[in-house]
Amino acid sequence: MLGLVPFGNSGPVIVGRNVLLRMPRPRDHAQWAALRSESRAFLEPWEPRWAADELSAAAWKQRLRRYRADYAQGGGLAFFIFDNASGRLAGGINVTNIRHGVSQCGSIGYWMGESFAGRGLMHEALQLVMRHCFGTLRLHRLEAACIPQNERSIRVLEKAGFRREGLLHAYLKINGRWQDHFLYALVAEEAAAQR
Repeated sequence: MLGLVPFGNSGPVIVGRNVLLRMPRPRDHAQWAALRSESRAFLEPWEPRWAADELSAAAWKQRLRRYRADYAQGGGLAFFIFDNASGRLAGGINVTNIRHGVSQCGSIGYWMGESFAGRGLMHEALQLVMRHCFGTLRLHRLEAACIPQNERSIRVLEKAGFRREGLLHAYLKINGRWQDHFLYALVAEEAAAQR
């Protein structure tokens, strides 16, 4: 990680070698909608079914309200991934369902625009988020679930050191169907040992 920029209400900004991570802002709508639209066929097999107004300004405002509420309550953190070379939005990575107390756990989810896939940007973004979660947020465990056929996602998780713990039957409704997911996890001690 190259650096964590001090943050206030706008959330953390994390600067890496090839990517910059920051929370979504209102002015990001056009870039986000364009990237999601051009990547729709690439993303749909791995995501919940898109609503008819998925990319609308009204849906965007609602999404931002949810991100801000989750962040303010300490239950989630949404990052957009920007490609440092072009300055363009490349994808997103979220930490949701953050639990403290005896659990100290969070769930990771991510997406990448098709034109940015296969360049290692998600691997770097995941590494930066892991360091933030295990360091700044002091979480002990991160989890991620992915459909068994999503070979790209499996490679990203395994390359980052996540271990497959099992199969969750009919776990999430993805693209209109309840689908099995592999559960992956990484704990802080294992992540530290990898560094």
